[in-house]
Amino acid sequence: MKNIFAVAGVVIKELYRRKDFYVLFIVTILICLVMASINIYDDANIVRYLKEVSLDLIWICSLVVAVTTTARQIPAERENRTLLPLLAKPLTRTQLILGKFLGCWLACGMALLCFYVFFGALAASREHEHWPLLNYFQAAVMHWFMLGIIVALSLLGSLVFAAPSSNSTICAVIIGGILFVGRHLDQQALALREPTRAIVNALYFTIPHLEFYDLRDLVIHNWPLIAWKYIGLALLYAAGYMAVFLLGACLVFRRKAVN
Repeated sequence: MKNIFAVAGVVIKELYRRKDFYVLFIVTILICLVMASINIYDDANIVRYLKEVSLDLIWICSLVVAVTTTARQIPAERENRTLLPLLAKPLTRTQLILGKFLGCWLACGMALLCFYVFFGALAASREHEHWPLLNYFQAAVMHWFMLGIIVALSLLGSLVFAAPSSNSTICAVIIGGILFVGRHLDQQALALREPTRAIVNALYFTIPHLEFYDLRDLVIHNWPLIAWKYIGLALLYAAGYMAVFLLGACLVFRRKAVN
């Protein structure tokens, strides 16, 4: 475990040395502050539109940070010729993969914490009567575990595809397809004939349903909390897909030449 945490610590330091996160965070702050300064016909419900725009920006920025940070981990080690020295130390390939995953996931969690703290403070300044803190907590935790699935998927992709750019593009297409199309595959399958229906249904039950972790409406409309048992089941579901993608990454990395 010591080796895994050591690799994770290096990944976290790398993220905060790069300018990607700071640029995204500053752009998000500026756009949200401009939106917060708008007052249309003294409408009290304008805060809902502010929260919706802010959460959309947070989702986009967090996805960019998760995919781009993870996609360059192994290729960067290979280009900088530091992969062989790392593996020459008492560090196995599995420990390297787990350390890279843990570092990227924790780094995404820290970035997400910054986003949600700013978002919560901004929303609280406009919502003086009701500010459901637990709604924000549930949304942030579910969002973080969804990013864990994406980090594991991107890490597997970094071992399969040649360049970080191609890996990032393909992962972005997969994530977009799951979020916007994947949730409707079971309904689309009803209009198809066999064996196409069976294939589409199998795809529906195979892909990780990232839309389960989208609790933006819970925060925007101040809906009642989701039962914690369902939150726990969703987190176990995410942990299962993380384990599957990490197992695939470890198996691929064991058979891959490092030079």
